[in-house]
Amino acid sequence: MKQKTTVDIRETGKRTIRLESAAIESLEQFIDDDFEQTVELIARCQGRVVITGIGKSAIIAQKIVATLNSTGTPALFMHAADAIHGDLGMITPDDVVMCISKSGESPEIKVLVPLVKNLGNTLVAIVGKLDSYLAQSAHFVLNTSVTQEACPNNLAPTSSTTAQMVMGDALAVCLIEMKGFTAEDFAKFHPGGTLGKKLYLRVGDLSRLHQVPKVKLESSLREVIVEISSKMLGVTGVVDAEDRLQGIITDGDLRRMLEKNMDAAGVKAADIMSRNPKTIQFDELAVNALETMREFDITQLLVMKGDQYHGIIHLHDLIREGII
Repeated sequence: MKQKTTVDIRETGKRTIRLESAAIESLEQFIDDDFEQTVELIARCQGRVVITGIGKSAIIAQKIVATLNSTGTPALFMHAADAIHGDLGMITPDDVVMCISKSGESPEIKVLVPLVKNLGNTLVAIVGKLDSYLAQSAHFVLNTSVTQEACPNNLAPTSSTTAQMVMGDALAVCLIEMKGFTAEDFAKFHPGGTLGKKLYLRVGDLSRLHQVPKVKLESSLREVIVEISSKMLGVTGVVDAEDRLQGIITDGDLRRMLEKNMDAAGVKAADIMSRNPKTIQFDELAVNALETMREFDITQLLVMKGDQYHGIIHLHDLIREGII
């Protein structure tokens, strides 16, 4: 085997990207009446979208199923080979069946297609050849033809599978818009992991894990230090006699006070606090707290519930939860 140089490797990588980009760009001309009717069909479907395929197309089918499920369109994957050995039973009368194939001529597909049609289900084809058996048999055809695979032998599914996946994404995004699927809806289906937490975790979910550091305006320096140390957040809120928030004192404020050589004996909380502290409401998303911290280059926010001081949310809380 001829040894590839660094230049050869880089050029091959770039050529692959160019070819697949061209395949995606050409898909735009295939967004036609069949595409529109397929979106409308799925949007009003009372069952699921059952997506099938063989080989690499089966892998793309699984990805499209995952995307549809996560965006509010119930979907199932059915391997074309398993379908003709019993899995065909997963199809219900209200389902839309979608078959993905580059050639549209695979033996498994040729066996499966008439069986699906005999069940009375609408068949949608995502196919690369319009004169194929699959394309000619389907009720609706989504064209994913490509002029060239990125594979140097023009054999391995590369550009064609990319085109299939993008066509699936186009369907999913159209359905998101048609159904008015929101970020809140998305969060319901993604409760785990960092993505889910960004969509549902609230400031109050984190601040309630801490004790509420709080001193009065007239509290002594010693009382301030004890409060900050005991609550272990490096900060305390300062309130007046009516428990209304007046300011904030951080470890940094204490250090700056000492640098000024102030007479510590008579220092009160009101003397060293910072007024108009940055706050965030209890029911705000935690990710919004992160954005505010970044904007003002700070590591904590005072949490408010209406006009009442309710606690602290710290940068470490967001790191621990994987928001960062």
